[in-house]
Amino acid sequence: MKNVFVIVNYKDSDTTIRLLNNIKDYKVIDKIIVVDNASNDGSVFKMESLKIRKLEVIESKENNGYSSALNIGCKHAIKLYKECNLIISNSDIIIDSEHDLKDLIDTLSNTNVIVAPNIIEDNKLSRGWHIPTPMDDFKQNLIIGGSSYLDKHLRYRDEYYSKHLSKVETVSGCFFLITSKHLQDINFFDENVFLYYEENIFGIKTRNLKKNIVINNDVDVVHDHAKTINKNLKRINKYKILKKSQYYFNKTYNKANIFELFLIRISAFITKLLLYIKYLID
Repeated sequence: MKNVFVIVNYKDSDTTIRLLNNIKDYKVIDKIIVVDNASNDGSVFKMESLKIRKLEVIESKENNGYSSALNIGCKHAIKLYKECNLIISNSDIIIDSEHDLKDLIDTLSNTNVIVAPNIIEDNKLSRGWHIPTPMDDFKQNLIIGGSSYLDKHLRYRDEYYSKHLSKVETVSGCFFLITSKHLQDINFFDENVFLYYEENIFGIKTRNLKKNIVINNDVDVVHDHAKTINKNLKRINKYKILKKSQYYFNKTYNKANIFELFLIRISAFITKLLLYIKYLID
């Protein structure tokens, strides 16, 4: 089975090149595909100048979001190899060793169709979480207590990760492995979300197919704290994209009723308004 590493780049070639130099000599990787999301800043030239034999850079003519770019790269990999293991990664990921990557690949199977490591962000561990209900998302939108709701109520307790593998409902989209067959079974990544909530979407689709998403607790990778997103999107704009994806997820996949959708929308609007006021004062 071929192993294909898929990265999305958007105006962040220096960070992407750091990752490419990190993994270029890993024998366990058969192909590296970078999808450039219409950067128009010379990123493609810089990456192609590396002359990495297994690297292929695909230039998207327009930026239709993270899921769209992932689909471009993954569909190209499937066209090349028909069936393969897909390693999905943000550009701001640091992998300690090839052995760690091989351990993750070995965990993939007919039932464990999505595998992720422990993600280290700001010296903290980020693992899996429960897929939120509409009321969970409403509570996350609240000014008081909303920011900590995920950690307190949706994340699994630390002791849950005491074994080699832990089954979870979904994992961080910044770095995970997925079989090409399962990606096809869930009809690829939903391109209706530009950014955010792709994890909850592929989580709920996987749950519906009664397949497993697991954390390999013996492997850690470093996520350089969403450096790419923070650099390219202002906070208000990020928030608007996040809440648009949240509303779409709850309407389409959680089948939220009218009242639940109203609560989600009004709570998001109030928070957005307060953010505008905060930045006007600052």
